[in-house]
Amino acid sequence: MQEEPKQLSRAVRNEGLRAKRKKRSRIRKWIFWILTIIILGTAGWGTYLYAQYKGAIDDIQKSANINKTRNVSNLIARGKPFSILVLGTDVGELNRDRTGLTDSMMLVTVNPKTNKTTMVSIPRDILTAIPGYEDSFPQKLNAAYAFGGVGATMKAVQNYLNVPVDSYALVNMKGLETLVNKVGGVSVESPMDFQYSQDTAHDYGPNLYRFHKGSTKWEKSDDNGVTWSSSKTKLDGDAALAFSRMRYDDPQGDYGRQQRQRLVMQAMIKKAINADTLLNSSFIKSLSKYAQTDLSFNDIVKIAQKYRSAAKHQDSDHMQGTGVMLSGVSYQAVTDTEKQRVTDKIRKQLGLSAKETGSQFGGDVPSSGLSIAQTYLSQINETIDE
Repeated sequence: MQEEPKQLSRAVRNEGLRAKRKKRSRIRKWIFWILTIIILGTAGWGTYLYAQYKGAIDDIQKSANINKTRNVSNLIARGKPFSILVLGTDVGELNRDRTGLTDSMMLVTVNPKTNKTTMVSIPRDILTAIPGYEDSFPQKLNAAYAFGGVGATMKAVQNYLNVPVDSYALVNMKGLETLVNKVGGVSVESPMDFQYSQDTAHDYGPNLYRFHKGSTKWEKSDDNGVTWSSSKTKLDGDAALAFSRMRYDDPQGDYGRQQRQRLVMQAMIKKAINADTLLNSSFIKSLSKYAQTDLSFNDIVKIAQKYRSAAKHQDSDHMQGTGVMLSGVSYQAVTDTEKQRVTDKIRKQLGLSAKETGSQFGGDVPSSGLSIAQTYLSQINETIDE
């Protein structure tokens, strides 16, 4: 009689253990299914983002249609330094037929080993024999885009400096307004006090902006400076355009404008590598309207994976020239010493051995232009003597 309660007690305990095991099993199953739903949901969202990003980046991809000295996709896959020629144009939409000029040119090198990005502005008014269009000599460097698109521009810069130009990015400056707004504005410290009207391109008129030397503060006036808005410290899109475009009242002329464009570009890069920006599909979609590049989707993904730290450390520079007049047209003359300095800097950043800088005009001067070329060179020599 005493065995029965023991057996019953053992049976109850066993049943309790089985119940607990079943309960734990159910809990594990619920956890498993919840995790599965989360993973599948995340994967689905990731696939959605991937499709959006890939589609947007595929839209901006356009070949330069030239034979390059290096394969940029191979360089990026191996985590090697590479260069990208950033071109800014200020007319029309980028899907138009090729017209207009490149108002700004910047050769950017990215080195993941030194964790450094170098930006070198190139004067747009350099006298050039455009590769493939030498018979049009003399031309300014920024006319290469109108003649032969980004390919001719890349060749001209490459020949001029004897450095590899691995890829390009073409940005419509009118789109800068939208892109700056998409990242929530940028803070840029002004190198000088100045005012600029979007309507008059001078320091007076409606839509007038005021910037302060050594400060990120700015104000806007719609009544020619009679009344001003309260100060802000982040440039919105329209203010960024005003900050980037002013030239006539800058004592450094186009070089001053290049400096301010680099400052905005640097601020944009810092914002663009932020995770919130990278996950902003609206920002990515906007790029397709205002930018073009020959980098593929896979290239850009690998850059985001391997090169982000290099974007945090930036070096800003420019190639210095001197104004010369030829047949009533103003050009920029750059000495061989200055060209060599820039060539050395870029090649070092790319991890390449030192070489002599490139040809004087980026292409072969036709016989009909030899006298003009000689006059140009003599004016450069006069500049050196001074």
